[in-house]
Amino acid sequence: MVAERSEVELAPAPPDAGKSVRRRPKDRKVQIIRAAARAFSDRGYYPVGVDEIAAEVGISGPALYRHFRNKYALLVAAAEEGARHLLNVALAADDPQLDPAQRLDALIRAMSEHTIEIRREAGLYRWERRYLERADRIRIRKIYDDLNATVAAPIAQLRPSAPPEDVAMLAAAVLSAIASVSAHRTALSTTRLLPLLHDMCWSILRAELPPAPGQPDPGPVTRGLPVTSKREQLLTEAIRIFGRQGYHEASIEEIGAAVGINASSVYRYFTSKADLLAAAFHRTGDRVAIAITEALAEATSRPDAVRRIAYRQARLTFSMPEIMPVYYAEFSNLPQAEQHKLRAIQRQNVLEWANLLDGDAVEARFRVHAAIGQVIDVGRLTKFDSRPEQLARVCALMEAVLLGAS
Repeated sequence: MVAERSEVELAPAPPDAGKSVRRRPKDRKVQIIRAAARAFSDRGYYPVGVDEIAAEVGISGPALYRHFRNKYALLVAAAEEGARHLLNVALAADDPQLDPAQRLDALIRAMSEHTIEIRREAGLYRWERRYLERADRIRIRKIYDDLNATVAAPIAQLRPSAPPEDVAMLAAAVLSAIASVSAHRTALSTTRLLPLLHDMCWSILRAELPPAPGQPDPGPVTRGLPVTSKREQLLTEAIRIFGRQGYHEASIEEIGAAVGINASSVYRYFTSKADLLAAAFHRTGDRVAIAITEALAEATSRPDAVRRIAYRQARLTFSMPEIMPVYYAEFSNLPQAEQHKLRAIQRQNVLEWANLLDGDAVEARFRVHAAIGQVIDVGRLTKFDSRPEQLARVCALMEAVLLGAS
């Protein structure tokens, strides 16, 4: 062995010996996109820096700019790649030669496995459009339309008498149930999570939807009298402006002007824009807590309480739909202490609801998050049409993931 080592040591070195040859990984661009998707999903758009994305991948900021010209280009790439990858997963799993139930089984499993694998990246879909320019938004929306159509095709075969609006709603509900795992960090093994998602999706597919409203949505109906409290008016207008423009683009001056006061007067009620944002989230959490308390007080059984909470959750969200994308996109703009407080409130509200469900406690929390997802994602499909007929349809889907199909 010593002789062999000596021969190697005495052999002439190759011409490039001593030079460190660093080859750029072939998937470097994909690594960057995935790191960006994780960062954006977790913390929103504005708080994330390009340098921290580069550092996670193990490259410098200037090296990242060789792939993407700026942070907006990264957002577009992350949003588009996420949508396109999920569509490709669905297309690869879909086999039109199978019967509808088998087709849907294959689709549900493939999309569930993929979403679980990229769970930390998958939440971007709920709010990315608020920061996308129109052309990018339209292009990415087309990918999601193709995904919905891919899922809707076997649903239409499975339920041939269902009207097109029911098929579209069921497809959106299935996709929402699968995507709901990206909205929280509750831990559950893949071997348990896959059958749970399968069960929720099939409960949705078997759900009987109440008839859709016969006429198009006439638009918002003005009810009640306006509040006179400037603080309450500021909260309401802040949520609308944050929802429309984003937190960073909104100004205290604009929020004040919406209620007829100047910026200095706003500071009599809120110390900062972040204070306004935190107050809006606290108010939403309080309303949910009150709704749960009321539902529990009125309920005649645990399933009845579950249904009553579902209805109140849907009605609250539909009455102020801007709050949910603001929550997902702007939460990280709050101070850490406020984030901890609000997460504790949300966790308690979820637990109150989950404790009413039979079966495993952890799985119950997944079901509650899936039910909340129905309100957001199916609500978006219906443009948050708050007429009783549409609310009843959304509640039927919520009850399906919470209690199973009747």
